[in-house]
Amino acid sequence: QVQLVESGGGLVQPGGSLRLSCAASGFTFSNYAMSWYRQAPGKERELVAVITSAGGSTHYANSVKGRFTISRNNAKNTVYLQMNSLNPEDTAVYYCQAVWKSVYWGQGTQVTVSS
Repeated sequence: QVQLVESGGGLVQPGGSLRLSCAASGFTFSNYAMSWYRQAPGKERELVAVITSAGGSTHYANSVKGRFTISRNNAKNTVYLQMNSLNPEDTAVYYCQAVWKSVYWGQGTQVTVSS
């Protein structure tokens, strides 16, 4: 049974940091590129960051470049998103996605940036 389980979301003040985790099971994690997406209320889901299967290459949306860092630990079947200098525009549900021969999604974790 394929599972992607996100964790680490919550309420944080502007300028603060959070680290999201996405634990994978039920498939060969190291074969899959992993991504983080987010969806704010009333908006379409957007790509935040991508990391290749071996972790050698990453890509970021312009809106998070320099503030967010995606990483992965293939031994732990986990992908991370370190988010720094958060602002209210980062408020959204954050989803992880696995892509290779299939596409899998997690259930999402809420991130709220507010004072």
